[in-house]
Amino acid sequence: MIHKVAIYCRVSTADQSCERQERDLLAYAERAGFEVAGIWKEIASGSKDQRPERRKVLALAQDRRVDAILVTELTRWGRSTMDLVQTLHDLQAWNVSLIAQTGLQFDLSTPQGKLIASLMAALAEFERDLLRERIRSGIAAAKAKGRTFGRKAGERPKADRLAPKVLHLLEEGRSYRFIARELGLSPTTVMGIAHRHRDTI
Repeated sequence: MIHKVAIYCRVSTADQSCERQERDLLAYAERAGFEVAGIWKEIASGSKDQRPERRKVLALAQDRRVDAILVTELTRWGRSTMDLVQTLHDLQAWNVSLIAQTGLQFDLSTPQGKLIASLMAALAEFERDLLRERIRSGIAAAKAKGRTFGRKAGERPKADRLAPKVLHLLEEGRSYRFIARELGLSPTTVMGIAHRHRDTI
């Protein structure tokens, strides 16, 4: 039985507002007779991992301080099909539902909820396969055009760029550890630059 809910609103850009989502979800909660525990709003692209307000809502769910999370659409909550499936399973473990304003309710303790979760898991796997295929195709196309991937053997871009500064500091009598800290290198890299320089003298 759902009594207390958390309202989660998200927009993608700063020129958008959560006002409509908040208004619609409050009205939905009132019609359904839910008690609103709070409203969490944030501006974040759907693909971004960093969503602090969503993490707060999930923490609330994990502590079982709410019975459900209200969103206007599933796309406001999930970053991808995979992410949606994962969070649904987390919510199931905490006995918390995810409810979209459209009326979709994901309660994985019911046969209907389990069926939907299974279909979504299959879609998530399909999404992963498509992504892997796109990556492989992109790499193959780039290689066909002569592009190389990764660092070539013997290449040390950062070390070679900073070698003159390293040598200058060594001449001033600075230690490997000091130079490494000063230039953002490892002591081993500094030592390697020094050794290569000595070999060329």
